[in-house]
Amino acid sequence: MFKFLYFSILRIIAGIERPDSGEIYINNKRVEFDEKKIREYRKSIGVVFQAYNLFPHLTSLENIVLPLNKIHKVKVGDATKIAEELLERFQLSEHRDKRPSKLSGGQQQRVALARALAIKSEVLLLDEPTTALDPELTSQVLSMILELEKANKDLILVTHEMGFARQACDNLIFISGGKIKEMGDSSKVFSTPKTKELQNFLDKILEWK
Repeated sequence: MFKFLYFSILRIIAGIERPDSGEIYINNKRVEFDEKKIREYRKSIGVVFQAYNLFPHLTSLENIVLPLNKIHKVKVGDATKIAEELLERFQLSEHRDKRPSKLSGGQQQRVALARALAIKSEVLLLDEPTTALDPELTSQVLSMILELEKANKDLILVTHEMGFARQACDNLIFISGGKIKEMGDSSKVFSTPKTKELQNFLDKILEWK
């Protein structure tokens, strides 16, 4: 149920689902859900869901090039150059001509991340971005996120990996039982949890380690 909640929140922020009530503001701008405006809004949002959502009939390279060309009107040559640079950055150059079915879960995750970064989105939404990645690649994803932060890229990240969240996030929202239990500066929330739910969660993380 909790995973469904996080998934729904990201889909609403991305403009894929309409909220039943309330309003969504991104950088002080209200998200309008009428058909024409929401289409334009979606172009400004990069999303990487856990399911990756790669086109199964396209290669890694084509999965990045196609949205750039068809949706964002980037010339094929320029889009290909952007895609090749990102594939190299994520150690995927040798897999550029493979379809998703020929890639591991971690490789598919990296292609999805590369595709989201390629569009130079206003906001990047990441759902468990380190799932299926080994420690070395997890470190690379963290480094990438820190680079994006330095470039003032707005990120919204869903993760159960608290060590990753502590390093990667400026602000944190802790959700339990379908409700926001704590929110604020990440370092303060981690160092001085105010609710039993968060304290118990952090204690369990330490036990598992």
